[in-house]
Amino acid sequence: MAEINDPENTILMELKGGTVTIELLPDVAPEHAARMKELARSGQYDNVAFHRVIDGFMAQTGDVANGNMEKDFNLGRAGTGGSDLPDLPAEFSKLPHDRGTLGAARSANPNSANSQFFINFNDNHFLNGQYTVYGRVIEGMDHVDAIQRGEPPAEPDRMISVKVAADA
Repeated sequence: MAEINDPENTILMELKGGTVTIELLPDVAPEHAARMKELARSGQYDNVAFHRVIDGFMAQTGDVANGNMEKDFNLGRAGTGGSDLPDLPAEFSKLPHDRGTLGAARSANPNSANSQFFINFNDNHFLNGQYTVYGRVIEGMDHVDAIQRGEPPAEPDRMISVKVAADA
């Protein structure tokens, strides 16, 4: 098991294959890290589907408005919503979108990130400076690699639970 140096800034994401341990980067993107912890603590990420999973690119999830209800998923609504909290300003940095990093999903507006995020399967440096990087997988990337592919996947994998390690 990965050594957790900062439990307050570590996320434990339970997937069907096991636990994914994510180190948040509050020094790089404080508002995005705080938002992920807030949504995790309120249980809003629990049972939310990975609605856009592109082989060799990334797995996207976090639509807390539409990603946990089967009817919304089947109607194609998953991926169109966020939380009821205000959108976040971009927190771009020099950190590259390497394999295992978390990026904030958003619309064309750079300041529209809310609850959705993606985990990079590969180094995706063409995203550098365009999407906020605010965390990285430190253990369990094999579980991320096993997420069902598709846009949307026919049988989507879900985040069973998402917790802040300090609370676990």
